[in-house]
Amino acid sequence: MAKGEDWSRIERGVAAAMREGGVSVPALLLRLYKAMKLSDTEAMLLIQLLAFKEKEGKEFPTPEELQSRMSAPPEQVIRALQRLMKDDLLQIDEDTDPVTGVMGERYNLMPMYRKLAAAWLEESRQNAAAAQAAKKERPAPAKPDADDMFTVFEKEFARPLTPMECETITQWLDRDKHPEELIRFALKEAVFAGVINFRYIDRILLEWSRNRVQTPEQAREYTQKFRGTR
Repeated sequence: MAKGEDWSRIERGVAAAMREGGVSVPALLLRLYKAMKLSDTEAMLLIQLLAFKEKEGKEFPTPEELQSRMSAPPEQVIRALQRLMKDDLLQIDEDTDPVTGVMGERYNLMPMYRKLAAAWLEESRQNAAAAQAAKKERPAPAKPDADDMFTVFEKEFARPLTPMECETITQWLDRDKHPEELIRFALKEAVFAGVINFRYIDRILLEWSRNRVQTPEQAREYTQKFRGTR
């Protein structure tokens, strides 16, 4: 087959895929299903139920239809369905067609959304607790009269920090390994620019990191060069 014909088929395939569209899968489900102690099969089963409902208007696909789109064997799909219903992530409702009067069944995914909301709240509580613990356990500064990082930010922001803001500072220090004095200098730059928010400070630190700026002196030099080019 000629190369041009191969590309033509590929293009037709891409066009067909684009026409097929996508499925709205809750981002929280993708992020939290492990924390909810769902297996990969159970999470995929929920996604398939969403796809059947959204793309085909089919609210009660059979186990055989579900299994045909999954790599799990039929008995595993059945067990996954049973566990989802047992753990109140899925329920079956009975509906009566108002026109024909025929009674039918449908999968109700609202319990899954309630469980996702509960998992998100629990994650938020854990993050807040971790941030508070990190704030309390932060080692004292080298100088007895020097303010700790959190206090410095609270003074500049003229308010107490939120748990998420405390967690952001902790991540700058522990995960991103930004030197403490560099974070303080980034805060000063934000104050100088009149943009006192964490997103702006994070962008400053990211820009410095990309350009291998590691000390306040290097940051000052980099900033002066940047302002000189504007």
